[in-house]
Amino acid sequence: MRYYPVNLDVKGKKCLVVGAGAVASRKIATLLECGALVTAVSPGVGGAVADLESRGLISMHRREYEKGDLAGVFLVVCATDDEEVNRAVARDAEAAGVLHNIADRPELCDFVLPAVVERKDLVIAVSTAGKSPAFAKRLKKDIEERFGPEYGDFLDLMGEVRKKLLAEAHAPEAHKGLFEALIDGGLLDAVRSRDAEAADRVLSGVLGGGFSARGLMPGLFPPP
Repeated sequence: MRYYPVNLDVKGKKCLVVGAGAVASRKIATLLECGALVTAVSPGVGGAVADLESRGLISMHRREYEKGDLAGVFLVVCATDDEEVNRAVARDAEAAGVLHNIADRPELCDFVLPAVVERKDLVIAVSTAGKSPAFAKRLKKDIEERFGPEYGDFLDLMGEVRKKLLAEAHAPEAHKGLFEALIDGGLLDAVRSRDAEAADRVLSGVLGGGFSARGLMPGLFPPP
């Protein structure tokens, strides 16, 4: 593999975005969704980024990028069409040991951003190592059609099952087989059809009494 796959926790971490156009606004939005503390720097500011600034969601420096902007930064994303700025950010970040992504310049990056499908906490990433973003986009669309919102709901339910098992002092190493049995037993199909009775049959069959789909996820299944 060209890149080492990883899910990066940026919650509460300072992240810098160089640029304030359409591409930069998308990068900023994703960082904000993940809980990052975002600062943007650009002499010109597009409407979407200006809106984020006016709502107090980001800090904004309306000027050219400076090397000192990287102080205390966890990662930087550069989204400009100025090759000199792109290379300066990559060079400065490399020297400072700051993770950096330069939009559409994979050769200048030490990480690339995949196409992402989100179903709540289920995240599926597609990367072509920067060789064909268009193909990654096409694959993303195919995956979105294959994996609907029920997969996120199913994962929520599995998380509630896990919490209950841990609360009852089940040994964590014993969970793998139980979860595999829940998956193989049709619990996902029950979630997809919002069939609480079917879900209860799977839960009780694998875990015994005391596990109720409505009890674990009251908002997921309609009342009887």
